Amino acid sequence: MHKFVKGAAVAFFSLAIVACSSKPDEEELLAGKQSPEELYSQARNSMELGNFSKAVKTLEALDSKYPFGPYKTQVQLDLIYAYYKQADTANAIANIDRFLKLNPTHPDADYVTYMRGLVNMQADSYMLHELLHIDRTDRDPQNAKDAFKDFAKLLKAYPDSKYAADARQRMQYLKNRLASYAIKVAEYYVKMDAWSAAAVRAQTVLESYSDTPYVEQALAIMAEAYGKLGQNELKQHVLMVMKANYPDNEMLKQD
Repeated sequence: MHKFVKGAAVAFFSLAIVACSSKPDEEELLAGKQSPEELYSQARNSMELGNFSKAVKTLEALDSKYPFGPYKTQVQLDLIYAYYKQADTANAIANIDRFLKLNPTHPDADYVTYMRGLVNMQADSYMLHELLHIDRTDRDPQNAKDAFKDFAKLLKAYPDSKYAADARQRMQYLKNRLASYAIKVAEYYVKMDAWSAAAVRAQTVLESYSDTPYVEQALAIMAEAYGKLGQNELKQHVLMVMKANYPDNEMLKQD
């Protein structure tokens, strides 16, 4: 079986080269007399040229016209990748879930699970903000959470998968993203004098993201919040942890 989509999927972002030819009309493709081989050849050529819009049209037509044809499985795999390249989250996730439901033991199930993580991770990212170095870590992290779960599922079900190492790296990135979001929320609560909520949100960083660079900030927020709440015993405990791990923190010099 041709594995066109697998090798290319490892890259998180890549630039698509849009071909000059016009998009094929799906009705024409369905009404045409092309064989499955001819249609799939067209789709593959479009993908290799980076014209994923044209590839999607051809693959969708092939899937509709020959749902039980010789390329049915590869068509689904290619559609998932083509939707991903177009940032079409809804269709990508729908096809991924359909594939896994119908083919739970397929040899490419690990790849499809990995792709689910990539699609959700892509949905969480804002390329323009990243290019302009605009901090938007305060945005809703639901897609990041979903991506983390997808990669965790991959590692649990397929620990020896060729995608496992990359998934682990992405999970660390996502942990940092989620920890940063938790800090942003905690800081917002601090500004609103909602000290109990600030302490609880900061504590989630210690509980769930203790291997990220945001632990020191979380401890500082907790210490300040406990102080404002009059919970001096809890504050002193947090300060002890800070002294042991972050002795140069400014809060320790003030206390």
